[in-house]
Amino acid sequence: MIISRIMIFSVRANPLLRKRSLAVWRAWRSWKFSLHSSTVCASSGPGPLDGSEEIPSVSDENLPHTPVMLKEMLHYLDVRPGQVVLDMTFGGGGHTRAILNMVPEVTVLALDRDPTAISLAQQLAKEHSGRVKPLLGRFSELDALLSNMNMKPGSIDAVLLDAGCSSMQMDQAERGFALSKDGPLDMRMDGERYPDMPCAADVVNTLDQQALASILTAYGEERHARKIASAIVEARRVSPITRTQQLASVVAGSFPPAVLYARKDRLHRPAHVATKTFQALRIFVNDELNELLAGLRAARSALAADGRLCVLTFHSLEDRLVKRFLKGEDLSNLDHFSPRTQSKRKEKVTGENVDWLLLRRKVITPEKDDVKENPRGRSAKLRAALRL
Repeated sequence: MIISRIMIFSVRANPLLRKRSLAVWRAWRSWKFSLHSSTVCASSGPGPLDGSEEIPSVSDENLPHTPVMLKEMLHYLDVRPGQVVLDMTFGGGGHTRAILNMVPEVTVLALDRDPTAISLAQQLAKEHSGRVKPLLGRFSELDALLSNMNMKPGSIDAVLLDAGCSSMQMDQAERGFALSKDGPLDMRMDGERYPDMPCAADVVNTLDQQALASILTAYGEERHARKIASAIVEARRVSPITRTQQLASVVAGSFPPAVLYARKDRLHRPAHVATKTFQALRIFVNDELNELLAGLRAARSALAADGRLCVLTFHSLEDRLVKRFLKGEDLSNLDHFSPRTQSKRKEKVTGENVDWLLLRRKVITPEKDDVKENPRGRSAKLRAALRL
């Protein structure tokens, strides 16, 4: 039996995505899948909020990773002995490990939406008895998770948030995040926790050309969105697009061979023409901007007076959102994150977020030596603030 469904997640409750692009909103409304025939990444069985389900075990022996701007992050967090710290994006555990090693008698609440990351957090909790408390869930689920732990609002001393995709996820071909590694076109940060959640393959094989172009424009800031969307639609008529390098080849095929690596990253190194397409799909699949805003609001609620917030972002959409949140601007419309709109409109302060004191007025970026050591952090931006 074929069962159709409409995937809208938090968009109906939150107007951000709806107002950002009418075409994208229409895509959510019309996105209907078949459980057994149309959905590429479908599975079964929901997951609870408290992380009580069986978590896949993983070894961290092969996951060495130095977090971007770790020194700066630790400096602005200024964690003291006996404090409670919330690591909202545990990932491979680099930030949490550094805090545990630097500050005695500190307690770290380790949040992540990825069950694989929580497996690492559970291992770390065994090494530091009572000092690490793993929390499986999204930013939008944080309030409920903290309540279940009897953590009252205003009881956390410091919060760090490392937005976007973790290096651990990028390095695992089977997760489908990296165009340089062939794997299933998945990109779901939650793994199999939400079986009804569409994966990237569902997006590229189901949405119409206009909706695909809108996603690439809105979340990848891709100038050639229409051309790429057209190429995707033509390719999937021949065969479903289910692999990362298959999609990368489709995107590359819509450009002349001479421009395949004509784009440059911030280190002036050649960048594949499909890079922005992969970014856009990942943000769309994981509802990252709405989740980031939910995380910022949850962090504000959780922090005590004089508590510190450090947020690390990796692309302009994230940084604009964080910047405006800390300034107390109206975040009811994602058009605010458009550079074109930014210069024309009058800044509007809502009063909901006006209780932040910036610890540094200008955004913090990595030093040249840090970028050479960790090229993935070349686009990183750090913003730090004190909760008044």
